Amino acid sequence: MKSAFLALGLMAGAGANAAEPPSIEYFMRHAAYSSARISPNGEYLAVGVDRGGQDVLTVIRLADMKLLKINVLPNDKSVAGYRWASDDRLVFTAVQKIGSYEQPRGTGEWYAVNADGSKPQPIIFYGSRSAAERSKAVGNERFNLLDPLVDDPRNVLMTVTYPRSKDGAGTELVLVDTFTGSRRSIARAPRENCSLQIDEKKQPRYALCYDERDEAGQYDPRTELHKLGDDGKWVLVNNEDIDEGKQLRVRWAAADGTIYADQDDGKAPAAFGTLDRATGKFQRLFQDPVSDVAGIVVSPRDDKALAVFTAAGLPKLTVLDEEHPDAGLYTSLAAAFPGQVVNFSSATRDGNKIIVSVSSDRNPGELYLYDRSSGRAQFLMKNRDWVDNSTAASVRAFDFVNRDGMRIHGYLTIPAGSDGKNLPMIVNPHGGPMGPRDSWGYNPETQLFASRGYATLQVNFRGSGGFGKAFQDMAYGQWNTGIMHDIIDATRWAIQEGVADKDRICIYGGSFGGYSAMMAPAVDQALFKCAFGYVGMYDAQIQNRLSDTSKSDGGKRYLERAFGRTRAEQDAMSPINHVDKIRLPVFLAAGARDPRCPPEHTEAMYAALSKAGNKPEGMIIQSGEMHGFYDVDNRVKLYTQMLDFFNRHIGGAPRTAAAN
Repeated sequence: MKSAFLALGLMAGAGANAAEPPSIEYFMRHAAYSSARISPNGEYLAVGVDRGGQDVLTVIRLADMKLLKINVLPNDKSVAGYRWASDDRLVFTAVQKIGSYEQPRGTGEWYAVNADGSKPQPIIFYGSRSAAERSKAVGNERFNLLDPLVDDPRNVLMTVTYPRSKDGAGTELVLVDTFTGSRRSIARAPRENCSLQIDEKKQPRYALCYDERDEAGQYDPRTELHKLGDDGKWVLVNNEDIDEGKQLRVRWAAADGTIYADQDDGKAPAAFGTLDRATGKFQRLFQDPVSDVAGIVVSPRDDKALAVFTAAGLPKLTVLDEEHPDAGLYTSLAAAFPGQVVNFSSATRDGNKIIVSVSSDRNPGELYLYDRSSGRAQFLMKNRDWVDNSTAASVRAFDFVNRDGMRIHGYLTIPAGSDGKNLPMIVNPHGGPMGPRDSWGYNPETQLFASRGYATLQVNFRGSGGFGKAFQDMAYGQWNTGIMHDIIDATRWAIQEGVADKDRICIYGGSFGGYSAMMAPAVDQALFKCAFGYVGMYDAQIQNRLSDTSKSDGGKRYLERAFGRTRAEQDAMSPINHVDKIRLPVFLAAGARDPRCPPEHTEAMYAALSKAGNKPEGMIIQSGEMHGFYDVDNRVKLYTQMLDFFNRHIGGAPRTAAAN
């Protein structure tokens, strides 16, 4: 494998001299691969690789580890969503990266190519083409791969969505030829705003349909489940009026026809289980009182669920089917990597060769190839080959009871070699706030802070994902109150536990974390010594007027529920209206092209603070960047200034040039 990646020029040099911390670039460099998939017959390995801001798709022949092909898209587009469509043919889509806090934005285009690079074919494309291909071009439809049909050498199953009304979209299941791009309709969803799911025979069977409003018209996403009968008619199986308000979401169908699903009552974390095909009755296999299911281990041979992970704190594994032969295989592999998260990543058609992923708080991620015939796991590659796991910081899980009597969970990153006591600390709220969460694992940003001697506190405040809908919904109307209280209470907990030096605490975050970096010091004016806001939202009026969220009716309803309906409510939750209370040193940064939290937020906050007599120590409006900086040079510049800012207020002297 090394020879293949050396050919790509991706093997990084060693880190910094042992006498000095690794450079900022060491942490900000992008991971070497995003994912890897073995071909159905086990001959090839497809790997998504980052080449300086553009992801390409490489194909390696496993017999001799020879690099066969590097698939590069034009116009700086990145490869994403790739799957093996047959033993030697791949399909993939194109995306444009828009920032580190946002998922890449899909272009809608899809391509197919053989493992050796032959017979490339755009199968979904926009705009004008040759006369022969004109009938295959699409307009405002959007395609997503549903199943690669690896036993069909030509076709894949895709869903296509298309606008039908101001708030709704139709959905259709189509069979797409990967050599010609021709399409054939298989089924249509029963109503607007649905996703489709197939059964073990690759036939359309379920439609999960979405509504975003409750009876009062308030933003509140909910679902209903429909089943397609053999007579070709859709039948409603579940909505909130059926089964005492519990909603069902189908996940997948196993080879024997077992239908796996979630059941969610909107209160406790969702249950995971199976769905009776005839009656629609849900049979619970697992439910945790605190955490949603964060991951599932699936048999490579028959797609049966073997185990589940929860992640309120440290990842916790529960085996569901101890009698399944692959359960023993999985537990033996997991035992070989104690203290790490192990899962099956992809496998051959017969399940005899399996790509196994391994990661932890100190291990950015590794891939192994397990062969059942030999019983051996062969190392393939490391996500960040230059990272020395032995010198990485550790991440501890913690929980505490907040002022409202709720148990809140979070993570502390502690510098390597530290006793974890009386440390300068950076409080780092996550984005969102509704849905995203902090998780246990390797985090380059907190590892960078730890390398400079800082502990980092991350808290899954009310609104964070992974703890059930009721916990997530607590964020509405609570941005400047309940959420800030959770962040402040977690910080005070760290002081009481002796982890943090109460006189050396700063707050920093991006997106909603940037909002928190300004709002929390306004709520508790004595707790923090400095604040760094990054791609943050500081003024509800700017967000309501300029953000991409505000451009759709659904987005407007979300903002109304999150911010409040009245101008008074919106002004009260906007940090820009509390600058008189923000008396600590401030630094601000934004992307000049950020559509989610436009740079006007940062410019307005800078001006308001300056007018209030607290001119920020610096402001970066980075050209070319969007919602989170992606370019490595821009990231190095950002974190160089950020660390110097922290060092001035809670740390030592700024780093020397030798460590840059």
